[in-house]
Amino acid sequence: MSSSSRQELHDDATDGDAPVLPHGLKNYISPAGHARLRAELRHLLDEERPEVVRTVAWAASNGDRSENGDYIYGKRRLREIDRRIRFLTKRLDQAAVVDPLAREATDQVFFGATVTYVDAEGEERTITIVGMDEVDPRRNRVSWIAPVSRALLKARSGDVVSFQSPRGLEELEIVDVRYEVITE
Repeated sequence: MSSSSRQELHDDATDGDAPVLPHGLKNYISPAGHARLRAELRHLLDEERPEVVRTVAWAASNGDRSENGDYIYGKRRLREIDRRIRFLTKRLDQAAVVDPLAREATDQVFFGATVTYVDAEGEERTITIVGMDEVDPRRNRVSWIAPVSRALLKARSGDVVSFQSPRGLEELEIVDVRYEVITE
């Protein structure tokens, strides 16, 4: 197998900083997250890729490709786009869309829950448990496979849960569990 073939296989497996789906786990995602990934895929296929292909074709028609920056950059960008298209296609194929609002009213923590908890120091924090492709620390959106989320899953309002964090064993008391629309 050539070096470029090995690189292509590696590139298909990961997409830069995108989290790798652990073997045997479903790729849970909210309807908004699924729509965002679909929109990105559609944009790449319908707009960005055709534009780059036109640029590369134009650059190739200019002759010497070895020193043609438009051609070299365009080919590199085309590989990046194709890699992202493969990644998005695979992620969407594996996606299990879960609408938190379709759940019966409950105080139990499941995917899509917005959970308020208090840690051992008395600090209150609110997070929303989302899919791996929807993580956003600035908006307090945490992956459902993160240690804190795993500890909270299936617990109820009023429960105390423990989990191993980088700071050691932590205990959290669940104050509130609610389900609301997850927007992008």
